Formats: sequence, structure tokens, C-alpha cells
Amino acid sequence: MNHSRWKTLRERKLAEGFTEPDDVAEARQQIGLSMALARAVYERRTELGLTQSELAARAGLTQAKISRIEGSDTVPTLPLLAKLAKALDASLNIALDDDDTRVTFTPHETSAA
Repeated sequence: MNHSRWKTLRERKLAEGFTEPDDVAEARQQIGLSMALARAVYERRTELGLTQSELAARAGLTQAKISRIEGSDTVPTLPLLAKLAKALDASLNIALDDDDTRVTFTPHETSAA
């Protein structure tokens, strides 16, 4: 069964009145947040033309740690998120709503001299 069929099956069950157990819903939300952060870090890093090693050096981290963040294998602490935002020369924006999680990095404006 491929992923699109899982989604269809889940949506069909929800439409029929099925409700997920609380622990499953919580795990789904945590995974979604981790994936949104991973995507935002990857997109900003590639936008800057940085390798994982270069970003790690800027942030004072290891390349392996950057890889784990981009692979959704870890959820960083707030101090680590601050390091990432600084290394990516951006502000980190996280919007958490019931069914909508958005994570973005907003580039800092550079003043023209």
C-alpha cells in the first residue's frame, strides 16, 4: 500500500466518524512539526548555497546534527534553534494551529551601503 492510499484510507475513516486515539494524534502532530522544521532548514540552507558542513560550522554544530535536523530525526532545543536562525541569517517563524503548522525562516534585510 503506497502513502497516497494510506491517506485516502485515513480520510475515509475520519469521514465515517472514526477518531484517532489521542496518542496517535499527538504523535502525528509532533512528526508534522519536525518535518516542517526539517524542510524549512533545508530550504533556507540551499537558498544560501550552503552545505550541511558549512551550516554546521556557522552554527557551532556538527554536520551530523544538521543532518539529523534535516532528516526529522531530532527536535532541537530553543537555544539550538536560535543558533540555526543566526547561522541562516534569518528570523525563525513558527505558527502552531490545530491542523496547520508552518515553520519558515525570514531572511534578515541587508542594508545597501
